[in-house]
Amino acid sequence: MRSIVTAGLLAFAGSAVAQDFSHEGNFGAPFPNTTYPGFESSNPYAVAGSLANQTSPPKYPSPWGAGTGEWTAAYTRARAFVSQLTLEEKVNLTTGTGWELDRCVGQTGSIPRLGFRAMCLQDSPVGIRDTDFNSVFPAGVNVAATWDRGVAYARGRGMGQEHKGKGIDMQLGPVAGPLGRTPEGGRNWEGFSPDPVLTGQMFAQSIQGIQSAGVMTSAKHYIAYEQEHFRQTSDAESFGFNISEPDSANLDDVTMHELYLWPFADGVKAGATSVMCSYNQVNNSQACQNSYILNYLLKGELGFQGFVVSDWLGTHSGVSSILAGLDMTMPGDGNAYDSGDSYFGANLTVAVLNGTVPAWRLDDMAVRIMAGFYFVDTNASRPDINFSSWTTDTYGYEHYHVGEGYTEINGHVNVIADHGALIRDIGSRSTVLLKNVNNTLPLNGREPLTAVFGSDAGPNIDGPNSCSDRGCDNGTLGMAWGSGSANFPYLITPDTAIQNTVLNAGGVYESSLDNGAITAMAALSRRANASIFFANADSGEGYIQVDGNLGDRNNLTFWQGADAALSTVAANCKNTILVVHSVGPVLLEGWKNHPNITAILWAGVPGQETGNSIADVLYGRVNPGAKLPFTIGANRTDYGTDILYTPNGDVPQIQFTEGNFIDYRAFDQHNTTPTYEFGFGLSYATFKYSNLRITKLNVSDYVPYSGYSTAAPTYGNSSYSSSAHLFPSNFTRVPLYQYPWLNSTDLTKASNDPHYGADGLVPEGAQNSSARPIPRAGGAPGGNPMLYDILYQVEATITNTGSLAGEEVPQLYINRGGQYDPVRELRGFERLSIQPNTTTTFHVDITRRDVSSWDPVMQDWFRQNATQRVFVGSSSRDLPLQGVLA
Repeated sequence: MRSIVTAGLLAFAGSAVAQDFSHEGNFGAPFPNTTYPGFESSNPYAVAGSLANQTSPPKYPSPWGAGTGEWTAAYTRARAFVSQLTLEEKVNLTTGTGWELDRCVGQTGSIPRLGFRAMCLQDSPVGIRDTDFNSVFPAGVNVAATWDRGVAYARGRGMGQEHKGKGIDMQLGPVAGPLGRTPEGGRNWEGFSPDPVLTGQMFAQSIQGIQSAGVMTSAKHYIAYEQEHFRQTSDAESFGFNISEPDSANLDDVTMHELYLWPFADGVKAGATSVMCSYNQVNNSQACQNSYILNYLLKGELGFQGFVVSDWLGTHSGVSSILAGLDMTMPGDGNAYDSGDSYFGANLTVAVLNGTVPAWRLDDMAVRIMAGFYFVDTNASRPDINFSSWTTDTYGYEHYHVGEGYTEINGHVNVIADHGALIRDIGSRSTVLLKNVNNTLPLNGREPLTAVFGSDAGPNIDGPNSCSDRGCDNGTLGMAWGSGSANFPYLITPDTAIQNTVLNAGGVYESSLDNGAITAMAALSRRANASIFFANADSGEGYIQVDGNLGDRNNLTFWQGADAALSTVAANCKNTILVVHSVGPVLLEGWKNHPNITAILWAGVPGQETGNSIADVLYGRVNPGAKLPFTIGANRTDYGTDILYTPNGDVPQIQFTEGNFIDYRAFDQHNTTPTYEFGFGLSYATFKYSNLRITKLNVSDYVPYSGYSTAAPTYGNSSYSSSAHLFPSNFTRVPLYQYPWLNSTDLTKASNDPHYGADGLVPEGAQNSSARPIPRAGGAPGGNPMLYDILYQVEATITNTGSLAGEEVPQLYINRGGQYDPVRELRGFERLSIQPNTTTTFHVDITRRDVSSWDPVMQDWFRQNATQRVFVGSSSRDLPLQGVLA
């Protein structure tokens, strides 16, 4: 989501009938321009599917939740609760109350009659946004760099505990979209990695960690949201671009399944309670009203049992979106913040009364929302919200934007607990050692003179929280910008932490923290025995511009004028150590080959303990074991993808013509040598790989799922008349607040929609409540359960041949055998702690899903009739062990 925006695409806010099916009506076959050739060893769809201007078929009705398996208890409670509700109370569950009109960035209506206070939805992926006495955790990209599922779970649980302590019901995260199609993508750091398996595993563990603390998650942003430019018309207009609708990400069905949908399947299987649909269009249909991605893929094929919530102002219609699968609109306003109208609210009440939205659809929306609420073992009576997103003052207005309800709005509750130690540990365990000539590292602190250089080593002199939503790059990069940010409780800079280490060891220390002070840096670096230079590269969300970067980075070089300063230091000191804080890849080819740069570390975006974390690695208190979660290329063009920086039409069209070939897959496909490959990372220890063992298990053949749902259920009273739904008498309204009641019994006036009663706007089948077939690739959360059958077990022997205890991340890659498949794809990994001269076993289970390909005509997974190979090693290009999956 974002903060300040005034945008909208439709002329009629809050239509009571479906408004925008202009794109849905143009959808063609699932996979145009191809003929299904049967099961072959090559996959022609990878080529045909990478054509431009893909389309997606309309899919109706919106599936109703089954509430089976681990969701059974939650659905039982949800159905019992919803059965008690009036029409307005059901509508209240689905509709945000309006921007800055309650304490959280998103709040639903309440149900006072049953003692159910409003649901509080709050950012962010690194900590609680817009409050105080909370932690700032390392970014998602750092979690991916640890390659440690336990770290993802622990960080998730810590964040969940803090959200719970503030009275928050749903954390708006974690992030699997953007996946990282382009290295310059502004919000890549909020997610994990451009590899779907690494992202999927970290995504799933983060979801389970957050929800273990009794807080719902909003798995976001669904789907193909891969750049900030042109994601919203208002952002574009504010920066001088003229577009009529958000950009359209155009991708084929194979790429959708094998790349972008993959981690969301992991998230759904892990029990995600909510999925947030994204700002962009997908194949020229708004993501929050695209029936194919919401109804068919998410709720049908993946068997998602929770609810779909819009990104903030990502709702572009009322009935259209609801019938296409949207269950909750946020923050409730219609086509602009604080607009006083809504696509849901009273307009949803009207839509149910006039039959456009069937009663069973509203019931399913309410049940899905409450099932998510109960799935994390939350009770209807729960602690009050104890903060305000709009001010950190103790007293202020409950309804901030309109200045009503003066009261105590901030309890300043401290939820930090002992999370600083966890954050410090994640920061060090996510630091990737890229270069270490002649064991330059670790340092001992007793070097005659240690000098630290670079603006990135020091503080923001105006304070760590002085830039709104961290929308600047002043001082060290502990957090990037946007709605994914939070307020620092403190920020330990590298300058402070390294100085403390050196002085405690009896050494001598100086620093020069202004990248413009070239002369001073030259003089100090000539005297230094160890020069540690800090450089960064920042990015963020598209409503903020920093140094001409509109969310997405303009380049892959260092910021803050670091290149010239680094050149000066490295020219004058033969023992220069480079530390990189960045949101993703930066160009390091020249620095890798510089003879005076003896060590390079990538430290990512580490959060509030950034200085202590890097000092722990530099001085050997932590032996680095992290691996790159992306590829660092020698040139920007090596990646094969880029941001669309200039509109190519009224509706910018982003063609995903590269298909599956992003990041390391593209480098492998084109045989391009990277500076540092995906999965690469050194240690102060050394490791040897040997003895690959592949065991084939006796598993039944794959059987497509076949079966039907029940007919759509309804709960409570589904017989409504308009006269019973007017505003209660003597009711005091808060200005601009979204309510479910009507102003008039004339539904045309009540809906404020001049097109009320128009024919032909409801898609065929959208109101059909009869039993529906379940997709053959579906059948359970995450997809057909047989996709997760273990077909092979792979083991290898890993030996620590060094003199120090260390951690290694063995990685398993597979070639699926098709002519157009990637050369290799990550399918397993494990972070192992190994003592010196000790051997341990690396183990990976290979599932049917891991070796399968997507058939867009059959709409199911299949295994190609081809030789499939397995590779095991320490990175995507260092794979000494190879075998065949017989």
